[in-house]
Amino acid sequence: MEKEEIIEIESKNYLPVFTRNDVVLDYGKGMYLYDINSKKYLDFFAGIAVSILGHGNPDLVKAIHDQALKLIHCSNVFHTEIQARLVRELIKISGLDRVFLSNSGTESVEGAIKIARKFGKKNGGKFKILSCINSFHGRTLGALAITGQLKYQQGYEPLLEGFDFVSFNDCADLQKKFTDEVCAIIIEPIQGEGGIWPASQEFLETAKKLCDKNNALLILDEIQTGLFRTGKTFCWQYYNTKPNILLLAKALGGGLPIGAILCDEHSVSALQKGDHGSTFGGGPLACAAACCVLDFAQKRNLAGNAKEVGDYLVNKLLQLRGEFPFIKEVRGKGLLLGMQLDKYGSEIVKKALEKGLIINCTAGNVLRFMPPLIVKKEDVDEMIKIFKEALA
Repeated sequence: MEKEEIIEIESKNYLPVFTRNDVVLDYGKGMYLYDINSKKYLDFFAGIAVSILGHGNPDLVKAIHDQALKLIHCSNVFHTEIQARLVRELIKISGLDRVFLSNSGTESVEGAIKIARKFGKKNGGKFKILSCINSFHGRTLGALAITGQLKYQQGYEPLLEGFDFVSFNDCADLQKKFTDEVCAIIIEPIQGEGGIWPASQEFLETAKKLCDKNNALLILDEIQTGLFRTGKTFCWQYYNTKPNILLLAKALGGGLPIGAILCDEHSVSALQKGDHGSTFGGGPLACAAACCVLDFAQKRNLAGNAKEVGDYLVNKLLQLRGEFPFIKEVRGKGLLLGMQLDKYGSEIVKKALEKGLIINCTAGNVLRFMPPLIVKKEDVDEMIKIFKEALA
């Protein structure tokens, strides 16, 4: 099909919920994506922090191919070796005790809400879950109820009950709202959709202490920050604040849909058989992809690369402030970086795309950079060259 026909079909027949660029992508290789007319784009978005191995990675393609020849789907009433391998590896790298495999980040959030509610029910009838203003945890009704941005919630009222919001990095507000009804609090170590705002050390430490003191659960949403992107395996390791429940997705499958809920024994003590489930969660094909991602990333030290190249990228972005005074701040960790502007960033994203660079704007005025973790300094130099043209 021609580009115009593809766009017309989707415009007329797909739910009108996405703001899409008039680009039809065809294939990818390494750090680049190519459209249907063979135009090349340098990818500094990675499909919203998903494609950490880049595009067309031979190891990942082989892992998916080999598993597809053996078994694509198997329900969870049976065991598979590939699922067991993935579970064992996730336990090993996280230091937690239990795993549930889902299909997405939102599903991981929904599962965590259920675990927290069941835990609270067993421990004094507590039910309230705290979240942070400016947070983003997904688009299903449960996830929306703990997402601290009204723009995502409007039109879906009344929202589910039993949730409250605290100001991000405000320890006094956190202590005030941490009542004896609270069974859990969910926090992003870096608010991604909210504009790349890192949590403070004091805020996460306070949350952990309050949870321990009040027999509540600390849930860390590392769906965007987790798995090597920030320069460590998990972002919580910067803070030395180990959660009771850790949520993953995005990068885990390298492009295939898979998420994970990692828990300690304490948090799952109230669960019984039949309390949760999934038809597709932990399927063989997705597990094979995830095993490959974890193996590749650790053998090639993608976390270390994220730290080194991320620092290089930060310095390059900061150098642009003298030339472009509307750049106000650069923040983040590793290869999850945001550049705050004093104006809207959508036109810059559009100009960059025209010139062959894929970036993103979130929170209206924050340009977001999160390339595949195979990125090299030479790729950063190429990106900066294109980006400066777009800024100008």
